[in-house]
Amino acid sequence: MKTIYQRISYLLLIFYSITVNAQLNLEEEVLIKKIDSYLTEGIENGFSGAILVARGEDIILSKGYGMANKEKGIPNGENIIYDVGSVTKQFTAAAILKLTEMDKLKVSDPLSTYFIDLPTDKKNISIHQLLTHSSGLVDNIGDGDFDHIPTEDYFKELFASKLINTPGTKHAYSNSGYSVLARIIELVSGEDYETFLDAYLFNPSGMHQTGYLKPEWDSNLYAMGYKENVINIGSMAARYCEDGKVSWALKGNGGINSTLEDMYIWYIALKTNKVLSKVSTEILTSPYILEYAGGKSHYAYGWAIYNTARNTKSITHNGGNGVFFHDFIWLPEEEVSILYFSSAFTQQIMDVAWDIEKMLFDASYIPKPIKEDLSTSLLKYTLEYKGDSEELPLKMKNAFNNKIKYTWYLNDLGYYFIEEGQLDKAIAIFELNVLLFPKEANNWDSLGESYYRKGDKIKALEHYKKALSISQHMQSAQDMVAKLEEEK
Repeated sequence: MKTIYQRISYLLLIFYSITVNAQLNLEEEVLIKKIDSYLTEGIENGFSGAILVARGEDIILSKGYGMANKEKGIPNGENIIYDVGSVTKQFTAAAILKLTEMDKLKVSDPLSTYFIDLPTDKKNISIHQLLTHSSGLVDNIGDGDFDHIPTEDYFKELFASKLINTPGTKHAYSNSGYSVLARIIELVSGEDYETFLDAYLFNPSGMHQTGYLKPEWDSNLYAMGYKENVINIGSMAARYCEDGKVSWALKGNGGINSTLEDMYIWYIALKTNKVLSKVSTEILTSPYILEYAGGKSHYAYGWAIYNTARNTKSITHNGGNGVFFHDFIWLPEEEVSILYFSSAFTQQIMDVAWDIEKMLFDASYIPKPIKEDLSTSLLKYTLEYKGDSEELPLKMKNAFNNKIKYTWYLNDLGYYFIEEGQLDKAIAIFELNVLLFPKEANNWDSLGESYYRKGDKIKALEHYKKALSISQHMQSAQDMVAKLEEEK
């Protein structure tokens, strides 16, 4: 079997070449060098990823920055395999519209068409409402992306859950809603979700490196995920292969893996109506429901739609799991697309694609230099710390000198150490969080949990009660106080 390295790409992408298109004019060459310098300079401070920028069907920049696999010295690039996260939703939406083209379903169909014994409040939820996150279904079911709940149990639990709001009344992001769509695709087509996507979307487009389990990937090209660009958590694609299946917590709503090259092929397929008709593509990318009160973006089918500062249409979506990140920006009126992958996500690099968009249309725009993220600095510090855990809060406070402006930095860090079983470090980090943010109930709740896990029920109860004194309706603290009082 030929590897990806041996395949000849008809796209003629030139990896590590800034002047990808020989017809670039001088002004565009200057622009691309400016973008490249911005990203290259960021590598030292933690930027790691791959970028593709195209005007029309001409690629003007396709380049990797940093390492996809630090341990093996494999750089990021167009053929590296990344997790696309919630960008998966546009594939699900496109598959639904493909079934409408085949006269297999209608987006107005209610759930009762496909599922039996539904609770009354779920029967009339429509496919359109699922597609636009206006179904009222809860966001997630299960315990994380790799909780392999059997199909019947998953949907039984989901449909038994209480609706967040009345269907059709407002947008409320629901990953589980897209899992329902994936199940509908299976029930209507008689095929597995990924098999249908492969047959009707990926193969017709020319995408052979996109999916969960079907692609014949070269494992050397898996992007390793680096938490805060520090800790290697492995490849999601490799995890699917190890499990031999994909959970319903992910299927249809997230977790598909792909490459920069394949996602560009997908963009071309959509743009040229290769897999969906012009009418279906318009339906796919039309704004239907306001995403946030007071906001300007609307949700389409697996895409977010808004007007740019130039009053042109922007079709976009991003996705990630806190380590892997993908951003897809499509500007149809201006014939521009920007594709961005990273497997070392931090807040500092979240807006890279949008900084590039600004640079493309405003010659005077200079993005702020990419700096090492505070989360990265905190994780490095605590990993390297070998002293007394009781002294850690004060030492961290002095080391970071009022740089910790938001409570979630330390909360996320503390839970990392809980997961690693390093409870003394977790407690020290949560102690610092309550010291810096004493009025945040969640911080006291987290501190209570760390003591509970360590087996100190007295201190756990004390901190859970403190959380309730700040927020009397905090359910997690209420439950734990009742539990610990009963165990006295």
